[in-house]
Amino acid sequence: MQRLAYILAYPVIWFISILPFPVLYLLSDMVYVLVYYVIGYRKKTVRKNFRLALPHLTPQEMHVLEKRFYHHFCDNFLEMIKTLSITDKEINERFVFTNFDVIEELEREGKSVSLLIGHYASYEWLLVMHTRLEGYKGYGIYKPIKNKYFDHLVKKMRSRFNAELLSVKEVIPNMRQNNREGQKGFYGFITDQSPLKKSAVHWGNFFGMEVPIQIGGEMLSKKLGLNMAYAKVEKIKRGYYQCTFVKIEGDLKKIPNYDITDGFMRMLEEQILKEPAYYLWTHKRFKHRRN
Repeated sequence: MQRLAYILAYPVIWFISILPFPVLYLLSDMVYVLVYYVIGYRKKTVRKNFRLALPHLTPQEMHVLEKRFYHHFCDNFLEMIKTLSITDKEINERFVFTNFDVIEELEREGKSVSLLIGHYASYEWLLVMHTRLEGYKGYGIYKPIKNKYFDHLVKKMRSRFNAELLSVKEVIPNMRQNNREGQKGFYGFITDQSPLKKSAVHWGNFFGMEVPIQIGGEMLSKKLGLNMAYAKVEKIKRGYYQCTFVKIEGDLKKIPNYDITDGFMRMLEEQILKEPAYYLWTHKRFKHRRN
């Protein structure tokens, strides 16, 4: 059944991927109508997240924000599919780096690097940075898809940007193996995802709520001697994004535990408050709260 679903879906996915951008966004507008008005995909979750994180907004403002979010959400989904066939020229025009010299500086230091990332703007196209790494292998940490055929497709998309996907269980063995072999790695950690409550080690403040925070990027970097940076991704206009890197300075082991991760979450919160439509409100980020 999994294979049949893939066989039926793949031609549609490939056709979407080869559409020129004006047509792609026209299709996105139609998908928006289906997702928002007909299916109502995760509307309850989105609205609950708005009430929790953005209580200062009026009901009318939340309604406007909700529509803007779903437009961006559909754009993001189709942009991810576009990754299958996007040209180097197109991706480099549409996703730019304001200070890639920070990454080049980290490479010259000769250590592997972990990059803290949020579900904001275009975290998918951020992978294009791996095409510019010199002597480093790029890795993205992800949750495998149950359908092995679609899981392979997702890996194929990301591999176009020289990025290898690792499941959570594969990260530590991969880091240790790379350390033994002298291979430098660049690891991207999605840090704003909610961990399981039973495995939560650190609870931090996010939008005035005490919630469990993912700390894997910080703690593994300290344990294995990696450098660290934040990726601040912003949406400039429809289909265009930019990324600014923020290097974590100093000896990481001397920085109190969780301060680095908490700092990233504060920076992400500031971005969201400035332009909340570009955050991924469909995931249950606040399902575990202490207060």
